[in-house]
Amino acid sequence: MNVASSAPELGVPVAAYGTGLQVTRVHRGADGDLGGAGDFLWWLGPGPRRGGPLRVPARSAALVPDLGSAEGAALLATGTPYGDGLLHRAAGSASAAAWLRDPRPQAGRLVAHSLAAAARALRTLHGVPLPSGPQPLPPPGVRRLREWAAGTAPLAPAAARLRRRAREMWGEGRTERLLGWADEAVRASGAGAPVVPLHGWASTGSLVPPRSRGRVVLLTGEDLGAGRRELDLGWMLGDLVELAWSSPLHRAAAESPGLLSVTDLQRVFLGAYEADGSDTDGREGGGHDAGVREDGDHGPAGPVYDPVAVGRCAVLRVVTHMRDFATYCEWSDELLDYLAFTAELIDEEGRRAVPRGVS
Repeated sequence: MNVASSAPELGVPVAAYGTGLQVTRVHRGADGDLGGAGDFLWWLGPGPRRGGPLRVPARSAALVPDLGSAEGAALLATGTPYGDGLLHRAAGSASAAAWLRDPRPQAGRLVAHSLAAAARALRTLHGVPLPSGPQPLPPPGVRRLREWAAGTAPLAPAAARLRRRAREMWGEGRTERLLGWADEAVRASGAGAPVVPLHGWASTGSLVPPRSRGRVVLLTGEDLGAGRRELDLGWMLGDLVELAWSSPLHRAAAESPGLLSVTDLQRVFLGAYEADGSDTDGREGGGHDAGVREDGDHGPAGPVYDPVAVGRCAVLRVVTHMRDFATYCEWSDELLDYLAFTAELIDEEGRRAVPRGVS
């Protein structure tokens, strides 16, 4: 399918956006079509600066569990090839990232419900044993980050400029720490930190809450890989860390009655991952009025992740986003602010991603 096509056979288009890396188009599925009445079809395709189609790595796709009967967990929608992209079904037309721009308290509750569902899905995915033989590769995002930070691959002009400025503002020490964390994130570190199947791009942009009824969906596919579970957790939490820094709405959350703070959302996500349970009220869909009492307790065997590693992986997520912006969206002086922000994150090892008292 041509990226510019509106794909009328998929139903009425309701949203379209993208970067040089990826294009997203959302359609309301027609009756009897792939999605069924009331469903939405999400088509993700390659952006103009990305070579080749989007495809799900076969070795990783076989490990993705069917969570249709898993109460309270998001569905891991791996999608099916459609043209040069992947087609996913979801019960909503907007991502959690979009809902986070909505100042209404019920929007925050919907995102909290969705984050808890995503955490449960990730906990199940991370529990799938890796088969013997060739292992899945690390997720592409980490590979892009390592190549950029180490300077081991050709870079777009803006990305090369960003790397030069990073070397100036960060110094060699921060860059080396970042590369070390990236290596640690995809290697086993003892019996308590094995390599597991990873979503690879767990983020608020890939998380789709239901529009009214239905299941939360975590769009899953081309970024699947293997590494330590902390990489998926840090990736989602890094999204929230960046939001707290960049969004005026969420910087003012403390002064906005009823608006959940980023710290609240972090606690919901990590608590649900630790508890590995279902919603407190047992509902699947939740809708716009879903509650936020999703914080859970430690699992029966204690903490199930290393909070220090999670914080470091949150830093990897923010730096990867910065690198991808320079690569696929050209230079912006805002990237200088990102360099200063990420220097702070590296120095603190991403501790703000894991609220005190969690794990």
